[in-house]
Amino acid sequence: MRLHEYEALDIFEQNRIPVPRRGVAGTMHEALHVAGEIGYPVMLKAQVLVGGRGLAGGIKVASTPDELKDVADALLSSEIKGLPVRKILVCEKAEIAKELYVGITVDGYSGTPVIVVSTEGGVLIEETAKTSPEKIAAIHIDPSFGYYPYQARTILRMLGLKQQLIAAWTDVIGQLYHVALRYEVIIAEINPLAVLPNGGLLAVDAVLEVDDSALSRIRFPLPDRVDRIENLLERRGREIGVTYVDLDGDIGLISSGAGLGMASMDIIGEKMKPANFLETGGGITADLLYRCMELVMMKPDLRAIFINVYGGINPIHEGAKGVARYIKEHNVKIPIVAKALGNHQEETWEIFRAAGVHVVTEAATEKAIERLYKLVGRG
Repeated sequence: MRLHEYEALDIFEQNRIPVPRRGVAGTMHEALHVAGEIGYPVMLKAQVLVGGRGLAGGIKVASTPDELKDVADALLSSEIKGLPVRKILVCEKAEIAKELYVGITVDGYSGTPVIVVSTEGGVLIEETAKTSPEKIAAIHIDPSFGYYPYQARTILRMLGLKQQLIAAWTDVIGQLYHVALRYEVIIAEINPLAVLPNGGLLAVDAVLEVDDSALSRIRFPLPDRVDRIENLLERRGREIGVTYVDLDGDIGLISSGAGLGMASMDIIGEKMKPANFLETGGGITADLLYRCMELVMMKPDLRAIFINVYGGINPIHEGAKGVARYIKEHNVKIPIVAKALGNHQEETWEIFRAAGVHVVTEAATEKAIERLYKLVGRG
């Protein structure tokens, strides 16, 4: 779950990382109030869960109230990379002598935390790694050993920094690592970490992304992740406990696993267009599949539905009962093709057939999609 910048800054401040004076606004008048308390000039930053806001026009400067009115209205009526801007962060415009970078993420190979620092902040760290690798240093942290300040000092000295900056930066790295552990993050990033004219540091931007699988373990307050999902169908999918991704096609899909769903989408996409990706995971029940049918049928202009489920640990015959109940209660007329294999498969086939579902018993998904293709009149 990725947090908005203002949410990440609040957490940083709670953990003694220096951050700018700021406030969040949902209207132009609220932005004026915040700016009046902070003092001009101020930065106005669109709060959307996507990177590259600056390049997309989502970060502006306002030096006067009149300028702020125009900028705030423009931002709050805009979209950044397809996402509507509902809130803006109004914060002090810091005088910056130099921009640095610090980030903590998890190494995909070793599975351990890695601290990355750079003397070039405010730009994509990936580009710095390609063009100026000598300006980046990193160190892996052994969880059984833990983090100690000397480790940060070691990598900062590699960058040739002065002792005063090394001391201040080491403190920020330690606090950021503390945040990373407490919130079990995928990434915690400050870019840029601003060096002020007096030598102090300020986190003028913040990225914090929490591992979804850790949410139940985290004891500290976090925002509701469902509330931040803009797409209503995807939000509904999260509410009922399935993975749903909305697409622009007209063939609905229900699958019992991510791999099965991705393969189904690829094959559907050869001649048709999937309307969604949906995978139930384990724990299929009649009620869950009923709600999956309800979710998929919310998509307008749907031409057909393809169900691809496997009965390993999943009781697919129970799921079939939920599909059949939905079809009966809602008098579904569009074609539904199902491939259901595994334990209780014969019982599952009978339930589907009794409900008017076209059952394909071959193991190859291609056979089932071929049947579907003919039923929607495109073969």
